[in-house]
Amino acid sequence: MAGSTHTVSNQAPPLVGYDVYTADRVLTSAVDRHLPPPVLDEAHGELAALGRASGSAQVQEWGVQANEHPPRLRTHDRYGHRVDEVDFHPAWHRLLGKGVAAGLTAAWNRPGGHVRRAAAFLVWTQVEAGNLCPLSMTHAAVPALRADPALAGEWEPRLTSTIYDRELRPAHLKPSALFGMGMTEKQGGSDVRANTTAATPLAEAGTYTLTGHKWFCSAPMSDGFLVLAQAEEGLTCFLVPRVLEDGSRNPFLLQRLKDKLGNRSNASAEVEFAGTWARRVGEEGRGVRTIIDMVAATRLDCVLGSAGLMRQAVAQAVHHCTHREVFGAKLVDKPLMRNVLADLALESEAATTLALRLAAAYDDGGEQERALLRIAVPTAKYWVTKRCTPVTVEAAECLGGNGYVEESGLPRLVRESPLNSVWEGAGNVQALDVLRVLQREPQALNAYLQEVGRARGADHRLDGAIKGLLTELADLEGIEARARRLTERLALVLQGSLLVRFAPPEVADAFCAARLGGDGGAAFGTLPHTLGLASVVERARPV
Repeated sequence: MAGSTHTVSNQAPPLVGYDVYTADRVLTSAVDRHLPPPVLDEAHGELAALGRASGSAQVQEWGVQANEHPPRLRTHDRYGHRVDEVDFHPAWHRLLGKGVAAGLTAAWNRPGGHVRRAAAFLVWTQVEAGNLCPLSMTHAAVPALRADPALAGEWEPRLTSTIYDRELRPAHLKPSALFGMGMTEKQGGSDVRANTTAATPLAEAGTYTLTGHKWFCSAPMSDGFLVLAQAEEGLTCFLVPRVLEDGSRNPFLLQRLKDKLGNRSNASAEVEFAGTWARRVGEEGRGVRTIIDMVAATRLDCVLGSAGLMRQAVAQAVHHCTHREVFGAKLVDKPLMRNVLADLALESEAATTLALRLAAAYDDGGEQERALLRIAVPTAKYWVTKRCTPVTVEAAECLGGNGYVEESGLPRLVRESPLNSVWEGAGNVQALDVLRVLQREPQALNAYLQEVGRARGADHRLDGAIKGLLTELADLEGIEARARRLTERLALVLQGSLLVRFAPPEVADAFCAARLGGDGGAAFGTLPHTLGLASVVERARPV
């Protein structure tokens, strides 16, 4: 019989049994700001229900299980027939079903749909980020399919359904469908114009067979995939169904699953096409143009996903420090720790505020807002996703050794944190996209300047940063080598302008001082000590 050696004390309770949405003051304020009043009550009710589920012990355990039991590839059945299937833990299907039911693929056809979905995406990411991959691609496939009205009419009702059907069956027999995509190949990566997968036309108009491969194909058990292949007129977009109308399997040869740093619950596969049937989407030779809106939508989801990871990391850090005592006082009240937490909270609030503003631009849909999105999405994708890793690492450090232990949940956030910076075009790709927009679409820069100009005169550091940005934009010498620096400044000025307009004064003051005024260091916890940091930390506390 083991004797008792000590009493467990001074350990923070688990952050569980709370409403992830309602406990996030920044997110709820953004939803209030951007949604039209007629749908606000309904949206708050839906989001609070998802928030309570997300904070429940049961759903959080699903997230743990889905990551502890990663997907498993089965290329053949027991008799030697190719099946090319991936088996997932039941928790994966529960998470995916909950996400579909919460409308995470249903933004395009309801009032305020993009803001509502963005808030739900940010909340659901905090449970388990892997299942957001198929949800994101399914959502983003809608604008690409609209390049072919007949295809959109057939598939869009399935993609926007709130019913989850996991079975591989002909799509016309299913109430819903999920989509994946396959763009990159071994030899090209982000340079998709180097793709070699070949499309051979069939007798039926608009149909082809594909021969080739994709180096990264996420969510390989989806019902359909948008892929790029070379047709006679050049790079073209195609829809590849997993199961054909007669019930037979379309050749979709899964070679192996990637052994990834994070995102362990989600399957990412290498796939080969060998006479694979496909339907053309859009015109031949216009593949990049066809998928560009899909790419923009998934890039915004990368911003939302990173904002969600940062929010959960900061919530865990503040929660821990609120309950933990050191040297006779709560850790959260220690001046140096308060500085660290406030600095982390600034980064999280700036990310959430920017992400929801971009979602609102999608809902607006006007010419000015579309122009803003063309420059602001790659800008935000570059910067917010890059900030995610240092935030999650610092937040884990706030828990000390506990934060380095798997049971805390912080290591999973740390492993997940670099992903959104890599997917949908890594940092250089985003920065170069920003340059292309600046050079080719003057209306996008005008929309950006009008947006940040709404805060002009409210903070002298923001005004100085805008002036410095204009100076940089006027200097074209060595512009490609300066693309990252310029994109970072665009992001910080945009975040600062939004916080000056919408955040409490102490938040805007601290952000402008540290991020725009040069009064902060390279590490977190280097804010000026004279600022109202206690209020910043309290605002980030999950209530």
